Amino acid sequence: MQPAEHLWPLTNEAIANTYFEDLDALDQALADRCCGLADEPDRIPAATWFHWWPQFA
Repeated sequence: MQPAEHLWPLTNEAIANTYFEDLDALDQALADRCCGLADEPDRIPAATWFHWWPQFA
């Protein structure tokens, strides 16, 4: 798996077991979730950090 694939559970929390009228509503829910995750900067590295992955400064 690529590190980005570990973000899917974080984004899927917002849409799991939810009915959306159309793709625009789904897109908006995912956009809102991504903006929410951007406000929690510690969650993304915690989900995607691997000791073997190269570190860039």
